[in-house]
Amino acid sequence: MEIKYCKECLQPNTRPGIKFDSKGVCGPCNYHKTLKNTNWNQRRRQLDRHVEWCKDRTTDMGYDCIISVSGGKDSTRQAMIAKKLGLNPLLVSTVHPPEMQNDIGVSNLDNLMKLGFDIVTVEPDPIVFKKLMKKAFIEYGNYGKSTELALYASAPRLALAYGIKMIFLGENNSLTYGEEIECKDGGDATNMIDYNTLGGGEIDWMIDEDDEILYENLFPYRYPSKKILKENEIKIVYLGYYIEDFNNVTNGRIAIENGLSVRDVPQEYTGSINNFDALDEDFVHINQMIKYFKFGFGKATDEVCELIRMNKMTRNEGIKIIERLDGKCHEKYIDLFCKYLDIDANEFWRIANSFRNPDLWNEVNGKWIKKFKVRG
Repeated sequence: MEIKYCKECLQPNTRPGIKFDSKGVCGPCNYHKTLKNTNWNQRRRQLDRHVEWCKDRTTDMGYDCIISVSGGKDSTRQAMIAKKLGLNPLLVSTVHPPEMQNDIGVSNLDNLMKLGFDIVTVEPDPIVFKKLMKKAFIEYGNYGKSTELALYASAPRLALAYGIKMIFLGENNSLTYGEEIECKDGGDATNMIDYNTLGGGEIDWMIDEDDEILYENLFPYRYPSKKILKENEIKIVYLGYYIEDFNNVTNGRIAIENGLSVRDVPQEYTGSINNFDALDEDFVHINQMIKYFKFGFGKATDEVCELIRMNKMTRNEGIKIIERLDGKCHEKYIDLFCKYLDIDANEFWRIANSFRNPDLWNEVNGKWIKKFKVRG
């Protein structure tokens, strides 16, 4: 199988949901071009109206919006933007079980508190959490299929419980990365649950009576229906839509300037260019590696494509980086993952390799050889 790449960046046609135009240019590249002609003053006025709407609905507790946070670069910047706009956000963090969360994640949540924010932590039952991670890994090759639902459901659940009417998210990943480029541009994030890996909030696959995972155990994973959110007048808005420089590079720089702790490991350990992404736990690198097995691209491709669109990297430079980093994941992260899920390395690799796309990989004498090459 020959992977086709976007003529402008290095987006592969194997990304689920991606579309190229008649010139061979991917949706995210075409979307990025539209930002050059955006009337940012007009968007700022739109944002100001959201701010006034929030302030008119400030709760008795004094909060006027909710922001989900991991302590990472994007959520740190969102919180700081909200404060600069004169809002008093309640930060909501869905924390991982202690043996999964790393020291950097703990440090960065602590940093957010030091920056002057109130944080509510949501801690799902760690036994069920682990069972669901293992089930998602085995059945889908994506342990985050359950954890992401818990993350995204926490903010609307807290909004309903506390009577807070506005939830701010970061950027619309479906547009910037291209999983569902047909989704509407704009600040409205009401339909966010329908895109990416969240699958409309479906949880039936999680139920497993033999493993004692029942429907009543899954409240933290149950995203409220659009009907319930509408009836309670809860708005969900992409804050990044209104901010001209809301991107990985700028968010990383600003967060670091305001105390964000970052990884201090070689790029080959994580398969990533940046040291300031997905900092709260280390298993994310495993997901990126398996994404590479499935689709022939990993984290480095996502980063390279963004840098090319921003004119911070050439395609030839990007090819070299992708070939060097995509799919890399240090064995120490795999060892930690195996220990956490109580599986041995042989079982891990049996499961992980079962998700290799046979159109992209050949097994020769027990070794996996890729059939594709990144081409400009």
